[in-house]
Amino acid sequence: MKPIGGRIMGIGAALTSALFLGFTPIFGKQAILLGFSPLVIVAVRTSLAATLLLLLMAVFRPTYLYIYPAGLLGCALAGMLNGIGSIFYYMALNRLTVSVGQLLYSLYPMFLVIWLLIDRQPPNRITYLRIGLAMLGVYLLTLTQSTQVDWYGMALMLAASIMYAIHLPINQRVLLDIPAPTVTLYTLLAMSAVVIPVYLLFDRSIPTADIPWWPVLGLTAVTFASRLTLFLGVKKIGGLQTAILGLSELLVSLLVSRYWLHETLSGIQWIGAALLGFSLVLVGFDQIREARLTRGGLLGWVQPPKPQELTWGPHE
Repeated sequence: MKPIGGRIMGIGAALTSALFLGFTPIFGKQAILLGFSPLVIVAVRTSLAATLLLLLMAVFRPTYLYIYPAGLLGCALAGMLNGIGSIFYYMALNRLTVSVGQLLYSLYPMFLVIWLLIDRQPPNRITYLRIGLAMLGVYLLTLTQSTQVDWYGMALMLAASIMYAIHLPINQRVLLDIPAPTVTLYTLLAMSAVVIPVYLLFDRSIPTADIPWWPVLGLTAVTFASRLTLFLGVKKIGGLQTAILGLSELLVSLLVSRYWLHETLSGIQWIGAALLGFSLVLVGFDQIREARLTRGGLLGWVQPPKPQELTWGPHE
């Protein structure tokens, strides 16, 4: 595929992922308000999404189940980090409003930049500009009149944001030689291996029969769809560009909450929305390269095997 084609596909995948992810706090908060505990939510939605993808691949694309050992280890590490981050996210969402929670969680591009600098992958100048505009837009979007501060909930959400930022470059390494559905599957399985034991050890509550399950099922659907498109975006344009485009999920969350929960935006928030939108428009001027293998760095151990060692399975 030509670079321009990969770039367009990556941008489209990243924006599609953001569209699905924008519904995550809406469904999650609704499930919590209906009586689901945070650990039940994260365990059910992750395990259901992983099971659905495993069944679909086993029936329709069994060759996509192949993955080389270092890639499997990379997916396991990324999945464990993101699984822990998911637990922090829903525990924080139980204590914070959707807007405040999304503000803190949307700081993950900043944490990702720090990680990439450590991993010897510095961004270019226009990327820094886009991050600055996006962060300012995110801040303005989530300004509220409330003066109450839940420091514990904020700490949990920041921890979730950091975990999400770290797992992206790990998966980016694996995605260089493995299809996005394969990486999605093994990352979700690793997440399930973390969140299910935590639920069994620390919660084990079972929702009563009169509690509607539609928010959890909706959360499962957006998790399934957003993960596939997220990793396709990471594969084509890299983790940082996908993360910046992914900030548009905040716009989706605010628009959905406005019409679903009858919330409104203030003048300052509309300015923030405009800044975030301008940051997204600047993607057309950014020097985005398709993700490629870089030697060395903290993730240098995630390397594909030599061509003669690959005996079966899809390769891109």
